[in-house]
Amino acid sequence: MSEKPDSPTAAFRQSEAPSLKTSLEDAPKKKFEDLPPAAQRALKEAEERRRQIDARQEAMPEEVNGRGGLEPTRYDDWEIKGLTVDF
Repeated sequence: MSEKPDSPTAAFRQSEAPSLKTSLEDAPKKKFEDLPPAAQRALKEAEERRRQIDARQEAMPEEVNGRGGLEPTRYDDWEIKGLTVDF
């Protein structure tokens, strides 16, 4: 009489278990031209907004004895290390 494993992975040894890991290098790269028109438009708009934000940042006077780094309100929200911070 053979015993049935309790779980689907119990039938495998650790070295034999199938890997579910995926690699980003194996994923096909999409070209900008392959994207739908709405996605292309959204990317162009986001790039233009970033240019405007960067230009506004460059136009600001330099802070004397400030905290250093980029202006935390440059995206119209208080931001630190890429995260929006609520007081």
